[in-house]
Amino acid sequence: MFTGLIQDLGTLKLADLHRLTVLCPNSPILSDLEIGDSIAVDGACLTVETILNQSFVVTVSPETLSRSTLEMQAATAAWVNLESSLRVGSKVGGHFVTGHIDGVGRVETIAQTAESWEISFTVPAAIASYIVAKGSVAVNGISLTVADCNPQGSWFKTAVIPHSFANTNLRYLQPGSQVNLETDLLGKYAAKLLQPHLNSPQPDWTSPFSDITPEFLAEHGFI
Repeated sequence: MFTGLIQDLGTLKLADLHRLTVLCPNSPILSDLEIGDSIAVDGACLTVETILNQSFVVTVSPETLSRSTLEMQAATAAWVNLESSLRVGSKVGGHFVTGHIDGVGRVETIAQTAESWEISFTVPAAIASYIVAKGSVAVNGISLTVADCNPQGSWFKTAVIPHSFANTNLRYLQPGSQVNLETDLLGKYAAKLLQPHLNSPQPDWTSPFSDITPEFLAEHGFI
């Protein structure tokens, strides 16, 4: 489990088909790293298998490679965001991020304002329903708030404060850049519980869900 607050940046090198070397010289993350630790690499939860002087090595499953930008990031030696796993008792400054990438989105626009950077993204259709206004979303592992979105959730905009922009790989993004997206965990569970009822011609809102209606969820920002 992670919080979406990035601690450092690194670059990737594809050692073989499924092994990645994460290069992060002089990173404070290395000083506290142990074999078997979980670490979020651009939002993807990976397990540390080898620790070297200025890097560490992880194995990436075919599922993770197919759902994320990691293979592309390794091929271009692009910067990736790094966050070590949440410890019990630590502050949760962002939101609960599992490190399980739902899909790859694309940067649409980037604009600097007086107070922030406004970045808009397009979202794969399979996960669009989980994007809600004022909800949480992890972009390349960064905890962000959805400032605005269309009704379908296929497009959303975030306002990124200068600190987050300067200390993550958001500053390297351009229109057309691909990003890893993880939608809010609670929204996914709520959607799974309600889907059988929503698909029914005559929804049965009996116990234990008699008080959970589409209107209730909409009022509280879930759909």
